[in-house]
Amino acid sequence: GTESDYIAMIGATEELSRGSLGAGGSLITRPEILARALETGGTEEQKQHWLPQLASAEVMNAVAVTEPDYGSDVAGVKVTAASVEGGWLINGVKTWCTFGARADVLMLLARTDPDRSRTHRGLSMFIVPKERGDGHGFTQTQDNAHGGGKMEGRPIDTIGYRGMHSYEIALENWFVPSENLIGGEAGLGRGFYYQMAGFENGRLQTAARAVGVMQAALEEARQYAEDRKVFGQSVGDYQLNAAKLGRMAATVQGARQFSYDIARQVAGLEGRLEAALLKAYVCKAAEWVTREAMQIHGGMGYAEEYTVSRLWVDARVLSIFEGADEVLCLRVIAKQLVERAAAD
Repeated sequence: GTESDYIAMIGATEELSRGSLGAGGSLITRPEILARALETGGTEEQKQHWLPQLASAEVMNAVAVTEPDYGSDVAGVKVTAASVEGGWLINGVKTWCTFGARADVLMLLARTDPDRSRTHRGLSMFIVPKERGDGHGFTQTQDNAHGGGKMEGRPIDTIGYRGMHSYEIALENWFVPSENLIGGEAGLGRGFYYQMAGFENGRLQTAARAVGVMQAALEEARQYAEDRKVFGQSVGDYQLNAAKLGRMAATVQGARQFSYDIARQVAGLEGRLEAALLKAYVCKAAEWVTREAMQIHGGMGYAEEYTVSRLWVDARVLSIFEGADEVLCLRVIAKQLVERAAAD
């Protein structure tokens, strides 16, 4: 959690995402979210057991929070965890579980209090073990003393981010031992807060992923502008395209330095609002930069054989996951700005 840790995380995330947005997400984002949740509320035994395995990638995890009817409105989660001898039985459906097949565990948010009027206060967080599968659909069964368990995963086709499948996962009487309830008995009803602890850092990291995608798009556009000849000269020699490349470079560098500054604030236990602002701005900027890179490619930019087309569709997801722009602006940024103004 030191400043150098955060800067290193951003640097590694950017470089991985420059090559593949999926690699940046699978290798850093999901382990980061679970690790932060454990640091916030995990028992000492849980930290000693899980954190070294997450750090070494011996255990890879997916995040199972979103449901078909509940995305940003996490307080309405329906998936249930019922207490039984020695643990809990999980029932319900989760969706958008990126990396769900290959993961060894799911960080799963479930309702442990059947009284739905308690909203987010009735939610708890579990580490749900599963077998590592391949990159496609999967079905797993479990022998337990409660009639057996079943877990089914269906990959969701997407326009971009294809290197990292997301899944809809259905759980039926899936048994999770008591020691896998994050925080133990003290963690009952605290799952929402543990999730938010992980997701707040996820916004900072998503911004770094956006910078990596932008950097890749800039490099592709610059190279194509140099190589492609139109009307007797390179595309990049035309003033309009040179101006495009200049604005793109300025946007990428500005976003990168913004990320570094917010990382330093977060390391100092500050910058919660600023991390949300960073995520909202940089992810939108990534859409613009990748669009301009595609435009410089002309018709070839629309062809899947050129890398820039992948970067453009990959950039589109950045304003959706880790907090959709609209929800982030309304529920986090605007709310905190009003609170700050009232405090002043």
